[in-house]
Amino acid sequence: MTHVGIIGGGIVGLSSAYYLHRAGYRVTVFDQNPITDGCSFGNAGMIVPSHIIPLAQPGMIAKGMRWMLRSTSPFYVRPRLSADLLRWGWLFYRHANARHVERAIPALRDLSLLSKKLYIELAGPSSPLADFGWQERGLFMLYKTASAEHEMAEEAEVANRAGIEAQVLNGTQVQDLEPDVRVDVRGAVYYPGDAHLNPGALVRTLLDYLRGQGVGFVTGTAVTGFGTNGNRVTAVQTAGNEVAVDEVVVAGGAWSPEIAARLGVNLSLQGGKGYSFMLRGLTPNVRVPAIMLEARATATPMGSDLRFAGTLEVAGTDLTVNLNRVRGIAESINQYYPELPVQMPAVDAVWRGLRPCSPDGLPYIGRAGRFDNVTLATGHGMMGLSLGPATGLLVAETVANRPESMDLTPFRLDRF
Repeated sequence: MTHVGIIGGGIVGLSSAYYLHRAGYRVTVFDQNPITDGCSFGNAGMIVPSHIIPLAQPGMIAKGMRWMLRSTSPFYVRPRLSADLLRWGWLFYRHANARHVERAIPALRDLSLLSKKLYIELAGPSSPLADFGWQERGLFMLYKTASAEHEMAEEAEVANRAGIEAQVLNGTQVQDLEPDVRVDVRGAVYYPGDAHLNPGALVRTLLDYLRGQGVGFVTGTAVTGFGTNGNRVTAVQTAGNEVAVDEVVVAGGAWSPEIAARLGVNLSLQGGKGYSFMLRGLTPNVRVPAIMLEARATATPMGSDLRFAGTLEVAGTDLTVNLNRVRGIAESINQYYPELPVQMPAVDAVWRGLRPCSPDGLPYIGRAGRFDNVTLATGHGMMGLSLGPATGLLVAETVANRPESMDLTPFRLDRF
């Protein structure tokens, strides 16, 4: 039986393991950390076909420069001497234009819609997975200012032209859809086709299923190298151990460039640190997940709890908690939900994770470098959870040399 080694136990790695196992492959997942501690575990839990405009877009450079001047701002690039960061920044600058956005929209739309279709199957009655809190209640893009209203109306028009339903609502209409919690906004764009889930529950149920099916896990130790023979990788090496493999999938999130470099692949990618924390036992709770636009923070109901998340701090693979960034999230919430009992969380109550950000806002999916049996699946930015199942299915199809469910050209590794 063909043995596939997957490096990375986030949602992309676990989804790849799921679809590869179901295609008949023997699978082993490698992760340097406990899998329930990764970026997929504590994120906002949103499934967002509405997010078809990449981060690299017109105006983002100027907006980012303004945000960088504030310690509590939602976007920050830590200054440091790094050739990789300089290259990433230059490529971001080159792609922050309307032409790139126009090319990226159909690719992100199709990948997102495929992923949502697969999530519906995974949450359905015939799925082997346990309940992971799947809800289809849409998404609010809440705003408080006229300028944000204008920006969101333009995005809604773009979405509707691309076949993604978007409704522009005033404050009263928002409150009608959120009857149990007071919302203080000028209005919102409502995307009824979006959904949400509990990411921790999803990771746990995938782990339980995969382990029960005999998928192997090597955790708590980093991959240190690879055994090779000509143009093929033959083994994955960790400290004191070597596992023979027939195929390799690199889904290491923000650590993917380090792993790819060991395979001779120069991958432009930066870790974008984000934070989240929970309000427990809210009665009543928010019903519709929301992005608080000016604050660039999110609110996602998960049962009786409410998760807040936000910020994009480009800081390599540093995982220290910057409380100023967390304070920016906490202090913004009551501007939108004035009656929620939000306080600044203690540092040990703050979850943080690194989102793997490509410079053009599109993921990397496909065969890599000079080795015939290596596939990369990373660079999903803040949409890893949303795009995970589709990416996992595409990885399985690539490994099996079957026709892919969609064109992978926009996601190829050599596009720069």
